Amino acid sequence: MLVLLAFLSASCVTTRKVAYLQDMTHESQIELEHRFEAVVSPYDELDILITCYDKELAAPFNIRNNTNVVGQNQRNLYYLVDQDGNIELPVLGVIHAGGLTRLQLQEKIRAMLIEGNYLSDPYVMVRFQNFKVFFLGSNGGKAITIPNERCTFLEALALAGDLNVYTDRSKIAVMREIDGQMVMRYLDPRSSKVFDDPFYMLQQNDFIITRNTAHKNFLDSSAQVTPVLSFITSLVSFASLFASIFSIINNSK
Repeated sequence: MLVLLAFLSASCVTTRKVAYLQDMTHESQIELEHRFEAVVSPYDELDILITCYDKELAAPFNIRNNTNVVGQNQRNLYYLVDQDGNIELPVLGVIHAGGLTRLQLQEKIRAMLIEGNYLSDPYVMVRFQNFKVFFLGSNGGKAITIPNERCTFLEALALAGDLNVYTDRSKIAVMREIDGQMVMRYLDPRSSKVFDDPFYMLQQNDFIITRNTAHKNFLDSSAQVTPVLSFITSLVSFASLFASIFSIINNSK
């Protein structure tokens, strides 16, 4: 009975522990202080397309037109940003892209094409190919690909399949590399204060790390102990039975 009561008390999960944004009411308005645009970082993969009115003039500036790789494999040819934040484009050579947004890099390449008298009417498109965040939870991990190069903390939780009721929502960690150091912050999606956190807007290669509540840990531990308790109970029952049998035999003599 004691074990059963412990299970019942530990398995109770209240709305207060799991509901999101509990302090927000109907028509609540919260201004986001942090506007975020993804910036180019070392080891990013970039898809860069350069074209113009005369496509033949733009062909030498595209990696797909300067390689012996043909067919389907050309679709996977991207520019890898090196550890110093540089990329190397055909004809234009080495360009420092680190710290620039996608639009800033587009404009930088476009200006180089015009100033170098290569193209008079260039169109440049830059897209991230590896904008991912990683989710590590008690039930395993997954990589989440972000299609639009912008992802909030709550959006990532939704893309990961949401959290089960046994996840500790008071300390969900977001880990990010900043200037060569791993920085971790704890966010609580149950409060609207999560919108004010600088880590609310995720960056590429961020990690979201969750952990179980104490109740869940207790349930898991109890599940491991229960078979042992059952075995001990069975031994005690058999011992009591044999003791009773021997007592009856002795009394009959």
